[in-house]
Amino acid sequence: MNTKRKILFMDLDDTLLTHDKRLTQENADAITRALEAGHLIVINTGRPLPGALPFLRRLHLDREGCFAITYNGGLIYDPYHEKTLYKKSVPLPYVRHVFQSAEAQGLYCQTYSDKALLCKSLAEETDYYCSRNAIAWKADPGLPDTLEEEPVKVLVINLHDRSRLEDYRRDIEPWAAGKLSIFFSSDYYLEHVAHGISKGGAIRFLCDYLKIPMEQTIAIGDAENDIPMLEAAHIGIAVQNASGPVKAAADYVTASDCDHGAVSEAITKFMFF
Repeated sequence: MNTKRKILFMDLDDTLLTHDKRLTQENADAITRALEAGHLIVINTGRPLPGALPFLRRLHLDREGCFAITYNGGLIYDPYHEKTLYKKSVPLPYVRHVFQSAEAQGLYCQTYSDKALLCKSLAEETDYYCSRNAIAWKADPGLPDTLEEEPVKVLVINLHDRSRLEDYRRDIEPWAAGKLSIFFSSDYYLEHVAHGISKGGAIRFLCDYLKIPMEQTIAIGDAENDIPMLEAAHIGIAVQNASGPVKAAADYVTASDCDHGAVSEAITKFMFF
C-alpha cells in the first residue's frame, strides 16, 4: 500500500456539484489529478444508490480508485467492480411507524427499492426530488405495507416550511431513540436511516476496509448530515456556501463556493503536500 495515499470524501449536492447540478471543469480536472497521483475519491451522499449511479457514470466517478457512500452511510458501493461493500437497512415496523407519523402531520413520505423511489402517489415532492436525483419512481398506494424488503432509508419532505419538519422530528425523536438516526440533508429533506448510520461511520468502515489510516482522510461538505463526516475525517472542510453549524464543525472553510471550484481548492490545498 502507498502510505502517502490520501482519501477524499465529498458530498455531492451543493459541494462537488454546483447549485444547478453541474460538475465544473475545475473540479473535474482536480479529481483526475488526484486519481492519477494514486489518491482515492469517494462520493459521500444522502442520495440513494439508484439515484447516485447515473451521476457517478456521467461524472466518470466509476473509475478505479472511486467509491460511493450512499443513503447517508447506509450503503457503500464500489462502482468500478460493481460490488456492494456494506449495507444496513431499516426494519419494516420502523418504516411503517415513520410513514404513519409523517402522514398524521400531513407530510409527504417516500422510501426506496434497489431500483426506484417508492411513494404512495405522485406529488409535487416526487417531481421535485426526481428532477434533481435522476431516479425512477413507482407509486404504490399500499405502502408501506406492501414492502417486501427492508429499505435503507425513508425520507420525509416539505418544500415550503422547514418548521413543519422540525415539529415532526421533535415529536418522533422520543420513539426513534435507539431505533433510527434522523437528520436534515437540506431545508426540505429529513432523513431516516438505521440507528448509528452516518456519513462519519461510513468513512471509518471504508478506511478500515481499504486499510487507509484515518490520518490520511479528508472530507468536504455543506449540510447538517455532513457534520459527522467532517468530524470523523482528519481534515474536515466546509464549502463557502455551507450552513453555519457545518462551518463551525470544520477545520477549514473554502474561499470558493460550490459554483466556483470549492472541491478543486480543497484537493489542491490538502491532497498535494
